[in-house]
Amino acid sequence: MSVLSGKKILLGVSGGIAAYKTATLVRLFIKAGAHVQVIMTPASKDFVTPLTLSTLSKNPVHSSFYNQDDENEKWNNHVELALWADLMVIAPATANTLSKMTNGTCDNLLIAAYLSAKCPVYFAPAMDLDMYKHPSTIANFSSLTQFGNVMIPAESGELASGLSGEGRMAEPENIIAFLEADLNSKLPLKGKKILITAGPTYEAIDPVRFIGNHSSGKMGFDIAISAANLGASVILVSGPTNCKVSNPLINVINVVSAEEMYVACHQFYADVDVAIAAAAVADYKPKNVAHQKIKKAADDFTIELEKTKDILASLGEQKKNQFLIGFALETENEIENAILKIQKKNLDLIVLNSLQDQGAGFGKATNKVTFIDKYFNIEPMELKSKEAVADDILEKVKVHFMK
Repeated sequence: MSVLSGKKILLGVSGGIAAYKTATLVRLFIKAGAHVQVIMTPASKDFVTPLTLSTLSKNPVHSSFYNQDDENEKWNNHVELALWADLMVIAPATANTLSKMTNGTCDNLLIAAYLSAKCPVYFAPAMDLDMYKHPSTIANFSSLTQFGNVMIPAESGELASGLSGEGRMAEPENIIAFLEADLNSKLPLKGKKILITAGPTYEAIDPVRFIGNHSSGKMGFDIAISAANLGASVILVSGPTNCKVSNPLINVINVVSAEEMYVACHQFYADVDVAIAAAAVADYKPKNVAHQKIKKAADDFTIELEKTKDILASLGEQKKNQFLIGFALETENEIENAILKIQKKNLDLIVLNSLQDQGAGFGKATNKVTFIDKYFNIEPMELKSKEAVADDILEKVKVHFMK
């Protein structure tokens, strides 16, 4: 899966002959799983049509601040476009557009969006070889990179003028490769290994019955996805769940029982940097498992239970340098019980869920959590989607490695 998957890309197209290549570039962005919106300068429409880029991007193309032919048309909000983007790519970036970017000459929608952008900005120069090497152009390159923009170097080859040399816009495939390499190198958790548990465990009563719970596994899977998006290598030990994930950075280990989850966790724990125990592991299991289906005979039926191994406590006992995060699902005395769990299980952080909070708990798309660290600092959070909660948890992991 490309690091561009799911990214919101704002593509700025300026008026050079290389603009024709943006049709292929947009197609490759979409193929990589990105969401694309396009801003064209008026001059760029002489080289590629808005209809082409709109069709390929599956979004309207923006070119002016408003539609002069429709007095009721709302204006194109450059700030909204800029804030929507995870990254902005200006390709081709002509000498004229580069100069405007450097000096803040805001006379078109593309430059207005660029000046409003808070996301990373990449630019791919395209011009004739003498223009490319002109001192003013070189000065603009220097200024733009000092501003924090990233230059995608031009390539050498035949130019529109008939000359041959440096100045060709990088080929679309090479722009994609450049972006992927640059983004991967900047991922904050690249090189880190994270162990995550998810879902319920099923404890067999007989071949057809089990003791389980209502955990969907979504929280643990969302944490795994968030961690992988930040570059981490993830081992996801999951109990029975319908959740699916497709990311080469996530290795899913499917288990059923608490014992199987215990074994899997200890198989990998010594080599990981972080462990996040989000699974709802059964506390008890039948002491004796019937080999045949138990028939419904007597009016009363008793199952003798015994404790399962405490996976989180065992990880806490063996902890060396791992950053260990646990979950607590409580119905009463939530804070007190969560703090006791931190102490008993040698945790660095606990994520407290309360079934008293509306919108939180099993089977919901949302969650409302409270973070409590090993120093007993308490940080209640608002009700959020589980994806957003996963991002908050990984933010705690990022902060830990920044210390």
